[in-house]
Amino acid sequence: MTIPQKIYEVIGLMSGTSLDGLDIAYCHFEYKNDCWVFSIQKSKSIPYDYSLQQKLKNAIHSKATELLVFHNIYGNWLGQQVKSFINSHQLAIDFVASHGHTVFHQPQSGLTFQIGSGQHLANACKQKVICDFRTNDVALGGQGAPLVPVGDKLLFSSYDMCLNLGGISNISFEINTARNAYDISPVNMLLNYSCKKINLAYDEGGQIAATGTINQELLHQLNALHYYKLPYPKSLGYEWFERNIIPVIENTKDTIENLLHTSVHHIAHQIAKAIKMIPINNPSLLITGGGAKNDFLIAILREKLGDDAVITIPSTQIIDFKEALIFAFMGVLRDRKEINCLSSVTGANRDSSSGIVYEPH
Repeated sequence: MTIPQKIYEVIGLMSGTSLDGLDIAYCHFEYKNDCWVFSIQKSKSIPYDYSLQQKLKNAIHSKATELLVFHNIYGNWLGQQVKSFINSHQLAIDFVASHGHTVFHQPQSGLTFQIGSGQHLANACKQKVICDFRTNDVALGGQGAPLVPVGDKLLFSSYDMCLNLGGISNISFEINTARNAYDISPVNMLLNYSCKKINLAYDEGGQIAATGTINQELLHQLNALHYYKLPYPKSLGYEWFERNIIPVIENTKDTIENLLHTSVHHIAHQIAKAIKMIPINNPSLLITGGGAKNDFLIAILREKLGDDAVITIPSTQIIDFKEALIFAFMGVLRDRKEINCLSSVTGANRDSSSGIVYEPH
């Protein structure tokens, strides 16, 4: 069946593990001349207030009934934000594609759960919603993550590698026409955890980290974590961070400056090591996500990579909204019944077109 050419007008929603807030991107997509072209027409980040941020952070410890109630409440909240965004820009859209907010990610147990009820979202904004992009891949034996590489492959193919520095770092690249990707390490999840000890949401530009020195014992403990020895496909979630990273940080008696400085070196070391192991000579590397604005982290990463990669830091809009853009795009692929989850990335037993569709009532 040939799908008629059209411009898809879609709102993408993304809430990441760094708990910064909700990213909303109104995007256009068009398939022409055998490739996809896109633009981000409007965008907005809505910071979480303290109460909502804490509820999202602590949802992992909620009782089942409490979590399901919050799942619906958060879905309704997402819908209200979308409705307000649509009204303020007087938009007409095809649908909303929502990532939701990950609470549980345990693919080894066949479990991944993103809260933000699609039906409540659809009802609140009176728009069709496509969401829950990860569950089907996990049901097919995959990691359910990372999912962004399908967008890297079809929207950002001019780069050899795409590195996202969000709450977690992940990398995407092509080997023998097959897309590969995996989570490398925590990034803002780790840095922001230490910042909260001094009542800061984050270390702007890495200015505090830059003033510290390396705690060699802490650096050794972080680099020795078993996850870094595992082959990909592999993925990380907050449970892993809580179990493996927080105890190490809490048992280290040092200044915040030194904790942040050491953490940056750890993150850059793991990323540089991962990049150097990929058999692509002198790759072009696109870096996005909040960590791309951490000047100290980027400087240390450049230092550790040397001439082994050519780094591109794109526009602020792409840095901030690339994930929301790609989840909007995943919605387009799902709407067209085309593949949007790559088994070469997740380890699932086959590619799939994933996502649940909700109509407003």
